[in-house]
Amino acid sequence: MNATLDLAAIEAMDAADPLRSMRDRFVLPQGVIYLDGNSLGAASPAVFDELNKAATQEWAQDLIRAWNTAGWFDMPVELGDQLGRLIGAAAGQTVVCDTTSINIYKVLHAALAMRPDRSVIVAEGDSFPTDLYMAEGVASTRPGTVLRLEGVDAPDIEELIDERVAVILVNHVNYKSGQLRDMAALTRRAHQAGALIVWDLCHTAGALPVELDGANADFAIGCTYKYLNGGPGSPAFIYAAERHHGDVYQPLSGWWGHARPFAFEQAYAAGTGIRRFLCGTQPVLSMRALKGALDLWNNVDMAAVRQKSIALTDLFIHLVEARCGAYGLELESPRNGNERGSQVSFIHSNGYQVMRALIERGVIGDFRAPSTIRFGFTPLYVGYKDVWQAVEVLEDILRTGAWQDARFAVKTAVT
Repeated sequence: MNATLDLAAIEAMDAADPLRSMRDRFVLPQGVIYLDGNSLGAASPAVFDELNKAATQEWAQDLIRAWNTAGWFDMPVELGDQLGRLIGAAAGQTVVCDTTSINIYKVLHAALAMRPDRSVIVAEGDSFPTDLYMAEGVASTRPGTVLRLEGVDAPDIEELIDERVAVILVNHVNYKSGQLRDMAALTRRAHQAGALIVWDLCHTAGALPVELDGANADFAIGCTYKYLNGGPGSPAFIYAAERHHGDVYQPLSGWWGHARPFAFEQAYAAGTGIRRFLCGTQPVLSMRALKGALDLWNNVDMAAVRQKSIALTDLFIHLVEARCGAYGLELESPRNGNERGSQVSFIHSNGYQVMRALIERGVIGDFRAPSTIRFGFTPLYVGYKDVWQAVEVLEDILRTGAWQDARFAVKTAVT
């Protein structure tokens, strides 16, 4: 990285950015530098348009007829195929439905049922908690099932994979550090041991290219409200490789997953293909909002997204270390851009107060206990000048000690 970067050089980088026009397709408040798209993506007028149409025309005017006239019933699969392009999945292998937690429950049960002679689930000890909670919940319903954790039962996940392992649940990008896993290599290791693998793409989808089919992945799950900008609580997704469709059974056997949902039969009969992962009636308005968000990606080159992501995060690391290195910050994310997702995390002993001070000054990132300050870079709407200005604010807060103001203190519970 050029050590003599100045504001003019940064503005030139923005001018040459092939994705720069995408910024105008999002609503970004004045005076805010938004570096938390890895928790909740920014809003878009395209989303508002879809919501308005779904509510005021389809629901208000067509009423129940809209299930057919507006294609509501088929949205989970149609949106799944649209999203599948961004994660390297051929048509018919992805469905948008439910929440990430519910989908983890479904795929873990499905994978365990496909390996009935095995009883071990492998996961990461530093995984996002919902993954661990759901894995614990699944294990509790299957007597004899054991959960092995990387960082607890062995230092590396590869050491935990043996002939007893049925399924591995792993994050493609670590939610805290941004560490990126080698999907193809770990999938091969799982398959060599006869195990199945589930990839959590919550911090990947929309941030970097993914090749689920190319990596020979078995299953994947993820959310759509981060880099995909589907809105708070927007529906999650499931990917299941086509080669498994005939063997997949999951326990949440709701009517939308039935082979003949409108026959209203007394007994459950699983549908075909990816529809087997559907459960109950899906949230139509949220689905329509997600359609507006996904439509923004129709002509976006994921290679360009990844290139800009690495450039943004490299620049941020360089500027923070050059200008704020004397103030107790320690890089937690991988230094090599090819080894991290689209976020950068630093450790600071007073990280909570530092982040609160940043947010008050209009630089929005987030904090993860005990000491991580985390910054997400969404290439569609974050620019290089945003990075420059964010570091200026961070430097000022650290240099002046502004974070020590009493209003930023950690609140403790009264016992």
